[in-house]
Amino acid sequence: MEIEKSLFDNLQEFFGFDTFKGDQEAIITTVLDKKDAFVIMPTGGGKSICYQLPALMSQGTAIVISPLIALMKNQVDQLRAFGGNDSIAHFLNSSLNKGEITRVKQDVVDGKTKLLYVAPESLTKEENAQFLKSINVSFVAIDEAHCISEWGHDFRPEYRRIRQVINNIGDRIPIIALTATATPKVQSDIRKNLQMNDAVLFKSSFNRPNLYYEVRPKKEVVKEMVRFIKAHSGKTGIVYCLSRKKVEEIAEVLNINGIKALPYHAGLDGKTRAETQDKFLMEDVEVIVATIAFGMGIDKPDVRYVIHHDIPKSMEGYYQETGRAGRDGGEGHCLSFYSEKDVEKLSKFMKDKPVSEREIGTQILKEVIDYSESSVCRRKQILHYFGEQFDETGCNNMCDNCRTQKSYFEAEESLIEVLGFIDKEGDKFDDHHIINVLLGQNNQPVSAYKHDQHPLFGKGKEKGHNYWNSLIRQAELNGFIKKDIDQYGLLLLTESGKKYLSNPYAIKFILNRPMGTSDDTGGEETVQGAGVLDSVLLSMLKELRKKLSKQKSLPPFVIFQDPSLEEMCTHYPISLDELKQIQGVGAGKANKFGLPFVNLIKQYVEDNDIDRAQDLVVKGTANRSALKVSIIQNIDRKIGLEDIASSKGISYENLLKEVESIVNSGTKLNISYFVDEMIDSDRQDEVYDYFSTAEVDSIEEALKELGEEDYTYEDIQLMRIKFISELGN
Repeated sequence: MEIEKSLFDNLQEFFGFDTFKGDQEAIITTVLDKKDAFVIMPTGGGKSICYQLPALMSQGTAIVISPLIALMKNQVDQLRAFGGNDSIAHFLNSSLNKGEITRVKQDVVDGKTKLLYVAPESLTKEENAQFLKSINVSFVAIDEAHCISEWGHDFRPEYRRIRQVINNIGDRIPIIALTATATPKVQSDIRKNLQMNDAVLFKSSFNRPNLYYEVRPKKEVVKEMVRFIKAHSGKTGIVYCLSRKKVEEIAEVLNINGIKALPYHAGLDGKTRAETQDKFLMEDVEVIVATIAFGMGIDKPDVRYVIHHDIPKSMEGYYQETGRAGRDGGEGHCLSFYSEKDVEKLSKFMKDKPVSEREIGTQILKEVIDYSESSVCRRKQILHYFGEQFDETGCNNMCDNCRTQKSYFEAEESLIEVLGFIDKEGDKFDDHHIINVLLGQNNQPVSAYKHDQHPLFGKGKEKGHNYWNSLIRQAELNGFIKKDIDQYGLLLLTESGKKYLSNPYAIKFILNRPMGTSDDTGGEETVQGAGVLDSVLLSMLKELRKKLSKQKSLPPFVIFQDPSLEEMCTHYPISLDELKQIQGVGAGKANKFGLPFVNLIKQYVEDNDIDRAQDLVVKGTANRSALKVSIIQNIDRKIGLEDIASSKGISYENLLKEVESIVNSGTKLNISYFVDEMIDSDRQDEVYDYFSTAEVDSIEEALKELGEEDYTYEDIQLMRIKFISELGN
């Protein structure tokens, strides 16, 4: 009883908890009894206490092997805060200097340190191995243990050497291996490599009932994301992208659309990454846009949504990344965008890899494709992947597939054909091969096995690929066949499959919904078909513009140009924030002239009971906005416009268009330094006087009036930019 008493006392005293979650107590008791333990527990299940608490209660120092420096720092900070003692936990990794390493080692030798976090790379260094040999090691905890397996989503070759190092440190040191994601294949790899076949296995359910899973085709993805994030205003979320470039782009486009977002990827320096994490934790930023490098070292319990802009590389990765939502048990929306282009990109990445790695990568990616394209309960599919059976009625409509009307088909006859084929021809074929036979596709493997002469060859042609894909996927989910991961996804007939063949019965399967073609525009998108231009409102807005132009003694086009007014008549902005989303209206213009316009539109919408499209226009492309910022900075430094154009690799004409767009949106630019060089002051005055009284800002009209022999098109354009900037902004 004494161990139990001290367990609960320590839990309460150190961590402030009254009770253990799930298997925590049994795991801790196993570790304190010096037995090996293998813990498979989903993100948010409370894995870290399973080694932190026994470490605090044991003689000596526990070694915690973790692949992520950010995670180590986060956990060490938390332990020090709990214990009120800076020596209780330390980390040993490449981020420390020599003086810091000496201090850490001294604290360990003096018996002050109960947990020492070590990166696997640091563990294998000879000097560290020798040091660990000289101290009293209570046990070794291996976090993120799936890194041992090539079939895991985050394979690290240095993890393969951990067992060897532990054997060198001392005899019979107990091990606790922990992971949040492990398929049956990865589990057996971990046991084999760590030589812990006798370890006590603790496996929690992978079901996260509070998470809602959804996959959408990748169409107008930026617009969809902006609309989604704005609908979840005030909540924090993470957007995952595959590339650093895309991370930067999406973060910028979200900011342009009034969403506080920051990028996070390995290309940023450590200080910036740490500051970004802190801002996210302190809620100074709503959204982090990241590569998968983000989130591992962060324990934020109230992330309310996780968006995958690109499909993840593996189901383990997907499970771990979506698992960062709703760790407090509250709402968690997991939205992924799926496109065949993403699949092609990921397949191309694998082309340069060694054959075995490529084969493994292809199998892992295929699971993600099947998951995305299938209409079966998403939760059932995720849990099946991790070797857990799940009845979809338990999903409680917490995925898009369970909420959607499904198309069922009678599967008995086709299922007998597929199972019979595997039974007679042997387990030498994957789903691609079997589908090719059924569709009558005669390729080299089909003819090599003489399957072009098989009775089933071409028999399923009229049913189509989607039908057979749906059938085989569900035959696997229902346990009739099994995929042999070791043998590149070959399909094996199970005992249930054999029973079904000898005693078939009527069965219905769900037909996959085709995801549809998708586009992957990462930048500027406008709402298609947002509405026909409202000509009544347009004439009212033009009247208002005319009235204001007289009051302010400004030409109408200086206030808002016609394209901006026209867009107001399809999107009906009723606040200054919405007005800023209209093309050609920046913050400057909206604040200076916008109020009477949005008031008029608001009244008009109410009077005419207009149903507004809520999603407005999504602004930006990130690349273009980066160009604009750079142009503004260069003009502030009084660099010649031709020089700016050549440094940016664009023509002088295109640069003038960009400068015009900046000025028309309400940003003040002082280009007098350049205009004075190009046009003498008398001619400047003449053009200025013309625009002061002109009704329209047409350059062609100005050239007719002022004489084409005296001015070039670019002269007038420059003067128009200067005029609008000085008077309108």
